Amino acid sequence: MISSYDCDLNEPSSYIYFFFFFFFWSRSGATVEQFEQAKNKLSTLKNDPGNEVKLKIYALFKQSTQGPCNTPKPGMLDFVNKVKWDAWKSLGSLSQEDARQQYCDLIGSLVQAEGGSSTPVAAQPAGSSTAYNTLLVTTEDDITTIKLNRPAKKNAITTEMYNEIIAALEQAAKDDCVLTVFTGAGDFYCSGNDLTNFTKIPEGGVELMAKQGGELLRKYVKAYIDFPKPLVAVVNGPAVGVSVTVLGLFDLVYATERATFHTPFSQLGQSAEGCSSYTFPKLMGAAKASEMLLFNKKLTAVQACELGLVTEVFPDSTFQSEVWTRLKAYAKLPRNSLALSKQLIRSVEKDRLHAVNDAEVERLTERWTSDECFNAVMSFFQAKAKL
Repeated sequence: MISSYDCDLNEPSSYIYFFFFFFFWSRSGATVEQFEQAKNKLSTLKNDPGNEVKLKIYALFKQSTQGPCNTPKPGMLDFVNKVKWDAWKSLGSLSQEDARQQYCDLIGSLVQAEGGSSTPVAAQPAGSSTAYNTLLVTTEDDITTIKLNRPAKKNAITTEMYNEIIAALEQAAKDDCVLTVFTGAGDFYCSGNDLTNFTKIPEGGVELMAKQGGELLRKYVKAYIDFPKPLVAVVNGPAVGVSVTVLGLFDLVYATERATFHTPFSQLGQSAEGCSSYTFPKLMGAAKASEMLLFNKKLTAVQACELGLVTEVFPDSTFQSEVWTRLKAYAKLPRNSLALSKQLIRSVEKDRLHAVNDAEVERLTERWTSDECFNAVMSFFQAKAKL
């Protein structure tokens, strides 16, 4: 359900759009009764209309009920409320009557656009009653596939998705599959963290938010470190941030030639995660790892393959067919032999990986509460807004 107050922030590119708003043409004001009917219709919407539209809805609702914006501007750190305040403020002196009319027109157009649409059904892993909102989890031909399923948001990882991936890995570890495969829906593999993860500040403030985020990240990376079966990434498009750093914990990484790999940590005043401060230098050497982790170098699929992060690159036109033919053949190998061999390889450095994960989380928690990180993030978004 969507309310008048909803306003989610998604992958970094979406932030840009929050600075641009379009005004509706003026019309005679709607009645209060029509306005109330529109409010009720809003709660029946099945599909998320997107952040720009939700900001319009929020601003028009506030203008309709309270008139022009008359509240103090939120602090820079309060990202969500600042963007909402900007949207309301942008309506200027628009009358409450005209705002009601524009609100009713907008809700009416959304309801009409959904005419005949069906409600999406959450995916269920085979043999399980667990439902996922952000993933598609299936088991076929002895392969459990965990597909990041937010294609409209470039599969940006929300807090909910973090928890669902952890649960899906736990389920896959116990099922009868031989291989477990990660991939993304749509054209992106994953665009990294969804910014809602960093804008929903709890009552305990930024420090509590950083602590909670750190513990979730620790648990998330631990799920990869401890996973007992062969784990394969099928990178179907660009990958950013944590979706790249954890690739060092996979057993195979197959990529389409369209894929890119980017870890812009220092650009945002942050630091490495996913055990990449250990796995990347081990895979590609200290100098090349530093180019990625310190200096934000974006790799092509071919470059990532040459450095050892990617196992093999395939032409985009044949990527899916070639990769899945190969994976189905691998899944016919003896299940226990594969699992035990994987565990033997991992056991040599499992304790080290856990220690690295702990150290990275501790450092990131410090970074998230620092002025330097805040200033870097704000500079990044200001630069994007000028494009």
